[in-house]
Amino acid sequence: MTQTTALKLGVQIRTGKISAAEAVRLSLDQIQRQEPQIHAFLNVTEEYALKRAAEVEEGIAHGRYTGPLAGVPLAVKDNFCVEGIETTCASKILKGFVPSYTAQAVKNLEDAGMIVIGKTNMDEFAMGSTSETSAFGVTHNPWDTSRVPGGSSGGSCAAVAAGEVTAALGSDTGGSIRQPSAFCGVTGIKPTYGTISRYGLVAYASSLDQAGPIGRDVSDCAAMLEALSGQDPKDSTSLNRKDLDFRRYLREDVRGMRFGIPKEYLTEGLDQEICDTLKEMETELRKAGATVEYFSLDLVEYVIPAYYVIACAEASSNLERFDGVKYGYRASDYEGLHQMYKRTRTEGFGEEVKRRIMLGSFVLSSGYYDAYYLKALKVRRLIQEAFLRAFQNYDIILAPAAPQTAPKIGESLQDPMKMYLSDIYTAAVNLAGIPGISLPCRVDSRGLPVGIQMLAGHFQEGKLLQAAYTYEKIRGEWKLPQGQEV
Repeated sequence: MTQTTALKLGVQIRTGKISAAEAVRLSLDQIQRQEPQIHAFLNVTEEYALKRAAEVEEGIAHGRYTGPLAGVPLAVKDNFCVEGIETTCASKILKGFVPSYTAQAVKNLEDAGMIVIGKTNMDEFAMGSTSETSAFGVTHNPWDTSRVPGGSSGGSCAAVAAGEVTAALGSDTGGSIRQPSAFCGVTGIKPTYGTISRYGLVAYASSLDQAGPIGRDVSDCAAMLEALSGQDPKDSTSLNRKDLDFRRYLREDVRGMRFGIPKEYLTEGLDQEICDTLKEMETELRKAGATVEYFSLDLVEYVIPAYYVIACAEASSNLERFDGVKYGYRASDYEGLHQMYKRTRTEGFGEEVKRRIMLGSFVLSSGYYDAYYLKALKVRRLIQEAFLRAFQNYDIILAPAAPQTAPKIGESLQDPMKMYLSDIYTAAVNLAGIPGISLPCRVDSRGLPVGIQMLAGHFQEGKLLQAAYTYEKIRGEWKLPQGQEV
């Protein structure tokens, strides 16, 4: 099972070659083998998963579950609420919080017959790019356990790369699905903003957050995206889209498609092997009948400041609810309500979360709102317009997923600014609200996977999937590092 895909596993379950319970047990066995080295999971829900497997098997037998993912085990990032299962966002301040409801995205996957097998580690409240800011320990990259898996969905991506599951759910605020997918050699999609309900996803930055699938290949992600998508009356930003039959775009054909590569993405700071990979992709796509051109994408230098001003401002508002009164952690030694607030938040939040709350509070404060936050919103609009102009000329934009392959554990936290700048290729996608996919292309000279992004215009997931699927076929079979002693 460690090298199969979610769709292939689904076929085996539907045809009776393997039962849903057996699939769950195989996954649990792999988790037991890998977790001492990887630490992808915060909570493995064995009892819940086996009970659910029995329900799914009965549902398959009676025709209730007929989809391609029925019976497939699923890892869920720990910022999605699941009824009866502890949800911490990898933060001390939510330790012990057990939701009374399930996030709509998780519910949609369960309605498709998938089986939640556990909650995965992440950067605390999704704030980070390495999965090192978790209050419960660092997740390791299955390709090289001395390196980070990326973040903030690093636990979900590492779980797929380590063969613990074939599919996982993540969230993407500034690249948090696409960047760790690239570091871990898996495939991840961030769809158009509003395609998937955010109900039950603990908010970091509400106007940027978007749930998305992580899988072994493009086909797995397309099938999950179909199950995840749809309008939700509980989320006012969710969209009523009619074009949700994503698997019909899984065909090998880019003839006549126009690809653009921003010149600004190939400047100093980009690892040479990643640049070479992008050029190899350019050559292969041209051979397949596509047009590939270089162009100038305006305002790239303003992406990081605009993103962090907006994200931190929204985070400072969203995280004010964690005060020790209603749920989660509360300081034990305090006098009076205000001291309880102060000590609970001081002890409960990690350093990176506190840094971003303070930055967000500053840019929203009187006297600085116009100078920073309002200006960042104006820049965001200009970035959106720059992408709109680009997609008038190109079907797909090609871009690196990160400036380098997975760094060593501990390197990024020494320099927070360097960690922020690592989002240079991914954050603009969230600011613009457009879809993007990261897929593995090759292994570099250090034995680490290199991932490249494909980006498309609003609601153009079909083109995105077709282009990614075509390149995947050109690239050939991709082997994950399962079975190695990691």
